[in-house]
Amino acid sequence: MTAIPDETLLAHPFFFCGIGGSGMLPLAMIARGMGAQVSGSDRSRDQGRTPEKFAWLEAQGITLYPQDGSGIISADQVLVASAAIEDSVPEVARARALGCPRMTRADLLSRLFNAAHHSIAVGGTSGKSTVTGMIGWIMDQAERDPTIMNGAVMKNFVTPETPFASARVGYHGTFVAEVDESDGSIDLYNPSVAVLLNVSLDHKSIEELRRLFGDFVARAGVAAVNLDDEDTRYLGERAKKRVTFAIDHPKADLGIEPGTIAEDARSIRAILVDRRTDTAHALRLPMPGRHNLANALAAIAGSVAAGVDVHDAAIALAGFKGLARRFDLVGTSASGITVIDDFGHNPEKCRATLRTLKSQPGRVIAFFQPHGYGPLRQMGHELARTFAAELGPDDVTIMCDPVYFGGTVDRSEGTERIIGLIRDAGGRAEYLASREDCGNRIVQIAQPGDRIVVMGARDDTLSEFARRILARLP
Repeated sequence: MTAIPDETLLAHPFFFCGIGGSGMLPLAMIARGMGAQVSGSDRSRDQGRTPEKFAWLEAQGITLYPQDGSGIISADQVLVASAAIEDSVPEVARARALGCPRMTRADLLSRLFNAAHHSIAVGGTSGKSTVTGMIGWIMDQAERDPTIMNGAVMKNFVTPETPFASARVGYHGTFVAEVDESDGSIDLYNPSVAVLLNVSLDHKSIEELRRLFGDFVARAGVAAVNLDDEDTRYLGERAKKRVTFAIDHPKADLGIEPGTIAEDARSIRAILVDRRTDTAHALRLPMPGRHNLANALAAIAGSVAAGVDVHDAAIALAGFKGLARRFDLVGTSASGITVIDDFGHNPEKCRATLRTLKSQPGRVIAFFQPHGYGPLRQMGHELARTFAAELGPDDVTIMCDPVYFGGTVDRSEGTERIIGLIRDAGGRAEYLASREDCGNRIVQIAQPGDRIVVMGARDDTLSEFARRILARLP
């Protein structure tokens, strides 16, 4: 793809294969909100998972079909599907037979994003969704009426009518989106403002990540760059113009006054300093974690680069409610056992979550469901080191087999190897093949004062799993 010119792109009907996915659903809603005809299919719907989500999509005027090719009926339709999806998937085969144009999620998103009058792209290995949500909320409060593309539900925009608010459609020309480096598609975006958070091992080699993020910064009109991260500090030198941020680096434009950070189980506070103007601003986030303080600085820097006042951005974040599955408090049982739902799935994200938990008293029971066999092979050693290093002798890690919804993938290396690595590094870890058996084990060993964190990605049913654990606790 694609020979379709920008001016007629939204005139074509779109068919989203895997429409319920965390990346596809918000893009489908944005396309629909911009006036396009949208339909789709999803294997999860066919398997009966998260039926409420698919019922909601249908209520928004999106026609859903079984994933059997029956929804591809015209050569005028544009098939939106992952580049990695197998040719054997019926929609792909049917679209090819009819000669339908095909786009990846990133193809379509980048076309819509690059056409916006003003665009803010958030890149980095960890924290993208949270920072995108923060910037989106700041822009909303600054009356910029933004379009927001996120990979997670943004609680500030959730209403009874929009329970799956991972997207927002605005009409005043500002587009905020997280952009993905894992498939290299970050190269497709030409942002007015690029926000670069961090660079660490995830789906690609560190050398390839440096190339992708460096080019991303260089293409932007202005970049917001994290000076606390060695790689981003170096890559930020490629920016045409930049606003820098950091908690610790003393030369960052936007930083934190030393000694002012105060944190409890529900929030973190600090004094934000703008070294460009020698001014100070109170900053309070209604969520814990030093990583969220870093996220807030990134969001403020990105918003400042887009023309928002520092003080206004900081005030807006006091009302930021967070994202679903980002250190999401499910509840506390009568006996004082707390359950948290979290998206942590790579070493950096897991490290941030575990450090936030360990900053407060109480044992941690960390359940981790790997989000695929491929990622487990890619980052298994670093994941094992993270769990072993961040958790103490009384804490325990419990893991099941990787999530698998079908398709062709090498499943020869599984979770048992990671559990062995954690134990070899001195950590406590247990492996049970099924997730339900892990849940039974967690309920069996949980004690008053424990914090249970459910971690993993690419599986919406993890949230329900966390709620079921809470319901079974004394």
